[in-house]
Amino acid sequence: RRKSRSRSMKESINRPAERVQDMEVRHCSSEDSAESSTAAEGHQFLPMAKATDACSLHLLDLPWEDVLIPHVLCYLPVQQLLSLQRVSKPFQTLIELYLANCRCFDSTQVGLHIPKAAFCRMLKDNKVLQKLDLRCCSDWLTDSELLPVIGENHNLLQINLNNCAQLTRQSLVMISLSCPHLQDLTLGHCEWVDGLSLRILADHCKDLESVNLTACRQLKDEAVCYLVQKSHRLKCLSLAVNANIGDVAVEETAKCCRDLEHLDLTGCLRVKNDSIRMLAEYCPRLLSLRVKHCHNVTESSLGFLRKRSVEIDVVPPLRRALVILPDVGFAPFINLQI
Repeated sequence: RRKSRSRSMKESINRPAERVQDMEVRHCSSEDSAESSTAAEGHQFLPMAKATDACSLHLLDLPWEDVLIPHVLCYLPVQQLLSLQRVSKPFQTLIELYLANCRCFDSTQVGLHIPKAAFCRMLKDNKVLQKLDLRCCSDWLTDSELLPVIGENHNLLQINLNNCAQLTRQSLVMISLSCPHLQDLTLGHCEWVDGLSLRILADHCKDLESVNLTACRQLKDEAVCYLVQKSHRLKCLSLAVNANIGDVAVEETAKCCRDLEHLDLTGCLRVKNDSIRMLAEYCPRLLSLRVKHCHNVTESSLGFLRKRSVEIDVVPPLRRALVILPDVGFAPFINLQI
């Protein structure tokens, strides 16, 4: 009995120790599992951190031809593009690629004075231009700078050479031969334009819709008649500040250009009422007419156009007004405009 009691006492004493050991083992296992779980979570966060580092892209990392050129750079003026070109060599390459693929070059966006070297460098690789505005290059633009650009761009639709007085007829001949789809041409104050070069233009550019020949003083009625006979799509024509233009050119324009909408005859001293009446008869779509300083054009011909709500830059003469005078009654009052 004593032996059995001692054994039972030993067993009872050992049982709590075993429980403590079991608890310690379980605690250790739980700590190990927690550490392993935190380690696993840490391993999971590592690639996420790497991914966030990889997502920090720069502007030049975007696709150039698919994103930057058609959707970003096209909204920036040329002046800012030139400034951006100086940032780094990658930016310089990007801007050069953009300039080689741009379809519009407007010198008014660059500034009043564009250096000749900058102009030649900007357009040296471009072959897809559709609009070319060189008004701000008139101080230095000659045939040697313009001809290479025209010769490489056969899809030009609009060209503005206003005040480019240092060019010659060779430039207009090159435009005529290289740009068969030309629609809008501005040659204001280009006194080098003559009848022969205008005839070549009329023979090769059949899609002309707008032609500005302001102050092209070498042109006469014969050259203008040839132009309108070949250009039935004309909607806008300016023959202003040319004392050689008379009724013959205006009447031929009225007969050949039925879709004419805007006509500028400012300062054409030889134009008279007969040609204006023919305009009213043959051009039903005419929207505006400028005849200021045309001293032989009077209200007798302009009245037909005013009834059609055509915009005319000459104010109609004041009608005879009756003024009430004291002790006299009604008396005629005439306002004479000199």
